[in-house]
Amino acid sequence: MATKIPEAMNRMYKNVFVCKDCSTRIRVEPKKILSGKVRCRNCGRKSFRAIKKK
Repeated sequence: MATKIPEAMNRMYKNVFVCKDCSTRIRVEPKKILSGKVRCRNCGRKSFRAIKKK
């Protein structure tokens, strides 16, 4: 199995969150998620989770 390139991992997973309701991905700083300033573009809710690395 090939080694994973750190630049590619950062590009795919850094600051990426997924809406818990509609599974839309959004890239935003974690501080804004925790303070509740970000809404989902698709459904308008504020519930997000971090993206899972496969």
